[in-house]
Amino acid sequence: MFIRRHCIRRFVFAALVFGLGWAAAPIYAQSTPAPVAQAYQELFAASQKDKKGLAFYVKGQMIPGVVTRVMGNEAVEVRNQTYGRIVIRIDSIDALAMN
Repeated sequence: MFIRRHCIRRFVFAALVFGLGWAAAPIYAQSTPAPVAQAYQELFAASQKDKKGLAFYVKGQMIPGVVTRVMGNEAVEVRNQTYGRIVIRIDSIDALAMN
C-alpha cells in the first residue's frame, strides 16, 4: 500500500512539473519586439556600410565583429579577427553596441 501511494505521489509531482513547463513555453518562444528589431537592422546596415564593428551580446558572451551580410529577420553574418564567418540568430541577441 505504501509503495503504491509513493509511486502515485511521484507521478502526480512529475505531471505537475511537466505541465508547468509546457505552460511557460510560450513565454520563452516570443520573438524580438518590432522597435528593437528595427534598431538592430539600423545598426546592421551602419556596420555593413561603414565597416564599423559591433559588439553582440549573446547569452552572457560578447562577440565583436563587422556585419558582412544580413539574412532577413532570421540571422546576421559577422566576421572578426579570429573567425572569418560567424552566423548569429537575431532572436538570440540580448544587446548590441557600436563605437
